[in-house]
Amino acid sequence: MPDEHLGRFIVPDLVITPRDGGYARGREGYEQILRAALGLLVDEGYRAMSMRRVAAACGMRLGNLNYYFPAKEDLVRALLESVISSYEAEFDAIVHEEGASPEVRLAELCTLVLEDIRTKKTTRIFPELWALANHDPFVLERVQDLYARARVSISTILAEINPELGDEQREMLALFVSASMEGLTVFAGHGKPFEPRMPWLERLSVKVFLHLATTATNDDFG
Repeated sequence: MPDEHLGRFIVPDLVITPRDGGYARGREGYEQILRAALGLLVDEGYRAMSMRRVAAACGMRLGNLNYYFPAKEDLVRALLESVISSYEAEFDAIVHEEGASPEVRLAELCTLVLEDIRTKKTTRIFPELWALANHDPFVLERVQDLYARARVSISTILAEINPELGDEQREMLALFVSASMEGLTVFAGHGKPFEPRMPWLERLSVKVFLHLATTATNDDFG
C-alpha cells in the first residue's frame, strides 16, 4: 500500500516476528494471513475482518486458518503486535541514532509519526480501533498497550533534553505530544480536508514540541 507523497520516514506495514519452530511454508502461511487481515482492516474495516473473509482472501480453508489462529482474538492480537513492532523498530532506530542530538531525534520521531499519519493504512486503521475501543475491552487493552509502548520512545528522548522533569511530568508531556500528533489524523490524514497542509502542520508541531521539551518545568504540571 505505497503512498507517493511520503518523505524520508516510512514505517513498514508489519514487522512479523518469526514463529518458533515450524516449517518455512508454515511461516509463509502465518504472514500471508496477517497481511490479508491488514488489507481487509484498511480497505473495509474491522467488521469485514471475519475469519471466513480472511481465509478467503488467503485462498485457504477456514479450518486451515484456524490452525494458525483458533479465534479472531488470536488473529487481532498477532496483527496488532506486528503493527506495534513496525513502529517500535523505527522508533528504536531514532532513539539510538549515533551522533544526533536529542533535539534532532525528537524532531525525527515526531516527523515520522506525522508523515505516517498521511498513509491510507494509518488513517483507516487507528480511528477504526479508537471507535472499537469504546465498546470492546479486548481492543481497548490492545490500543492502550500500543500507545503506551510508543510513548516510551518519546519519554526516553525527553529525559535527555530536560533531565529536570520528574518521571510523572515527563510521561504526561510524552502523552501530550503523542495525543497532539494522533489528533491530526481526522483532519490531515489520508484523504482528509487538510492533508495538503500537513507539511506545514508538521513543521509547526515539531517547533512547538521542541519548545515544550526544552522549557517545561515540574511546576507546569501543577
